Amino acid sequence: MKIIEGFRLRKLGKEHIVVGEGLAQVNFNKMISLNASAAYLWESVEGKDFTVDDLVSLLLDKYEVEEEIARRDAEALAQAWLEAGVITE
Repeated sequence: MKIIEGFRLRKLGKEHIVVGEGLAQVNFNKMISLNASAAYLWESVEGKDFTVDDLVSLLLDKYEVEEEIARRDAEALAQAWLEAGVITE
């Protein structure tokens, strides 16, 4: 997977928002709000190819969480990003 070029993470106050920038994202008509852990994952994989396993490893390295929970959360986040059209498989 990879973040599609033109999508950027911005911090607005306490919120982390993914926005489309540039002409390629003209049809992007919504913003995506990320919690702190999702923003951490975004920043960690931005500009890189990544897998769900990579997201799981990042969560396990940063947070005290069981692998099963990290995997469930990483899979759900990757699916949400795919459905929103901000990453490719």
